[in-house]
Amino acid sequence: MELRQLKYFVKVAETLNFSEAAKMLNVTQSTLSQQVKQLEFELGTQLLVRSSHSVTLTEAGVSVLPNAKQAIYESELCAERIKDLNRLASGTLNIGVTYSFSPILTETILSFMKMYPAIKLNIFYKPMNELMELLRDRVVDFALAFRPTRAVEGVESHILFQNHLSAIVGTHHPLASRSKVSFAELEQYDLALPSKGLQARNALDHILSPYTNLRIRLELNEVNILLQLLRQSMLVSILAEATIHNATGVKAIPLDIPESEMDGCIHTLKDSYRKKSMQEFVRLLGESIAVKERRIAWL
Repeated sequence: MELRQLKYFVKVAETLNFSEAAKMLNVTQSTLSQQVKQLEFELGTQLLVRSSHSVTLTEAGVSVLPNAKQAIYESELCAERIKDLNRLASGTLNIGVTYSFSPILTETILSFMKMYPAIKLNIFYKPMNELMELLRDRVVDFALAFRPTRAVEGVESHILFQNHLSAIVGTHHPLASRSKVSFAELEQYDLALPSKGLQARNALDHILSPYTNLRIRLELNEVNILLQLLRQSMLVSILAEATIHNATGVKAIPLDIPESEMDGCIHTLKDSYRKKSMQEFVRLLGESIAVKERRIAWL
């Protein structure tokens, strides 16, 4: 059994299409088919059911697929560790980031790219639940997001900085001069909130049940558009304070309620290998201006 055969099988299993898998692997369809058949011969069982119109996994194929993926991951991890020893002269770093966490990341990305031009960065902006799936599937090496309202199985969350939910308004808004604001006061205004499923909304919904009189007029999943609406209206939003880092024309007012904390965290798989490039990125992030204002030790 060869690693190449496992890679070919996994790609066919993911696409359920020999032609598409062959293109993605940059091999001929006949070569791909032969290699998968050879793997089946060596395992002594059929992994795929082929027809002129479709490809499906057999029971054995479904059973083998997770092990094949793990074998490929382990081989790639071995090669990555060797590259790490070469003083970060090559390699790839895959980072997952929630939308609300992204404003504090720009400084670190630019610093890292300047210091380590040979390291390729792949950055995935996704909602929290999707990032956790990418982390468990090892698509990303780590995720940067606020602490989830519930612990995620198999994932460690290391606090990078302290943050909290805030009322976000345009600088012209009557609330902009306040040092704190209560939910009772927010009942006087129309709210524009992040969509359900985004982290700030998850944290808000977790503490929202006693407050039923809020006038939610708008929900959307694009923070930049949301901030633009706040600049041009009397709408109020509720976001993590860090979301408006370096943003102009808006202001964050702390909410005068308990349980409004939203700690910024680095999320990793438990007992997972930490690339040197990841360690260096985290170091730079911790030293960035955006994080220094809020930072506590995360390890």
